[in-house]
Amino acid sequence: MRAVIGWAERHQVPLYLAALAAGVAFGLAVPAASRPLESAITPILGLLLYATFLGVPFSAIGSAVRDGRFLVTVLLLNFVAVPAVVFALSRFVAGERAVLVGVLLVLLTPCVDYVIVFTGLAGGSGARLLAATPLLMLAQMALLPAYLWLMVGGSFVAELDLRPFVDAFLLLIVLPLAAAVATQLLAARAAWARRVDAAATGLMVPLMMATLAVVVASQVPGVAGRWTVLAGLLPLYVAFAAVMIALGRGAGSLARLDAPGRRAVVFSGVTRNSLVVLPLALALPSGYALTPLVVVTQTLVELLVMVAMVAYARRAMPRA
Repeated sequence: MRAVIGWAERHQVPLYLAALAAGVAFGLAVPAASRPLESAITPILGLLLYATFLGVPFSAIGSAVRDGRFLVTVLLLNFVAVPAVVFALSRFVAGERAVLVGVLLVLLTPCVDYVIVFTGLAGGSGARLLAATPLLMLAQMALLPAYLWLMVGGSFVAELDLRPFVDAFLLLIVLPLAAAVATQLLAARAAWARRVDAAATGLMVPLMMATLAVVVASQVPGVAGRWTVLAGLLPLYVAFAAVMIALGRGAGSLARLDAPGRRAVVFSGVTRNSLVVLPLALALPSGYALTPLVVVTQTLVELLVMVAMVAYARRAMPRA
């Protein structure tokens, strides 16, 4: 078993690409499965985050909370730099309101869930990002309506329901984190808890593969019917990732963070809260039927970008 786990960890990038490809193939072949698979996203992602949190020493989280320089850097990057970049890029789609709203919803909201996993895979400080999660969640809930009011208008903001943010925070952060804390405490006294801890750690790669495959398979059928409209968003999303990689690296260096901290800043700036804002997009009125597909398109682009960033980081960034 250890040999299998070691092999999977050494070959995780090609395995993630295979999972993405399998998700695309299955989603296109069995479009009727998209709804059940969409319902499975939260449980699978919750398991992935539980396994991730098990690998984070909670003493490290305590020191991460006190790392004010990192927290300020992440907050400034996500809520000062990102809105400026998003406003500039969104002007290219400002003529179609449903597309504009989707772009703004997904790009203005920093990820608080699987970014921790990808950051850890790339050798970044997942503990510091985990410590920043409550601040990132609260800040985006408070600031998203203001940014949308400035970039879209007050009438649209009145239609928003922010409950998906609260639900996601409870189900994807609080619950897995509490379960991980309980498991670590019990592992000191109970053999079964130590076995659970070891098994969950060994399942990290399969859980990530399952998450990637399920997310893609559940969303590809909807995107496939609007290729011509959504394909025009690919350069915009790729441009956002490229700009944020550069800004994230610059911000991390300017703040004089160590290499794990700089990687965490980069991943936080690039990765967006697509799985959280998707229910929000789905709850919009009928005139915004295209908006969820705009969000999903960003998810598909981002997953490929994340896999590429992990592959690059494992070669170049450790030497930074």
